[in-house]
Amino acid sequence: MRSYIFITQEGFTYQPDRISPDPDIENCQVVGFAKGNNEKEAFKNLIKENQCLLDSNFDEVMCVELKNEDYYDKSKYFHLNDYKNKILNN
Repeated sequence: MRSYIFITQEGFTYQPDRISPDPDIENCQVVGFAKGNNEKEAFKNLIKENQCLLDSNFDEVMCVELKNEDYYDKSKYFHLNDYKNKILNN
């Protein structure tokens, strides 16, 4: 079986310690992860495992195959503050 991530462009995100009540970043929301032999099967499994999604206000969901089965363990993390400090110190 293949692994998939399901995302949507619907919804909003706020950065930490925000002051404004308005959303301040355009992005995608992670709806969930599921496995299947193809996208359609994985979507059915996602819904089966997370039926609460049918009660949410999300409608359009995009599916992207994760090529690496160990995506969580092999993920690389980046910290914007580290990068910002590096730029400011150069």
